[in-house]
Amino acid sequence: MVTKTIHLTTVGRVQDFTSAMGEFDFEVDLSSGRYTVNGKSIMGILSLDLHHGITAEADVAEDQEELFLQVLQGFMA
Repeated sequence: MVTKTIHLTTVGRVQDFTSAMGEFDFEVDLSSGRYTVNGKSIMGILSLDLHHGITAEADVAEDQEELFLQVLQGFMA
């Protein structure tokens, strides 16, 4: 299980994030407060409060973990 805080402050970053997550075959959940949405859904992500950090959580296979963390790194700042 990988859990990281990411920042998706613009619609463009949300689009980039969903495109990047679409390349993985596992589910990615994003949480903000008490709401959790599918990390591959633009509409779901846009329903979250994007002004604060969002928690990304995924049950990643070992062989994909390094790549997944590299992709997430681009959304942590």
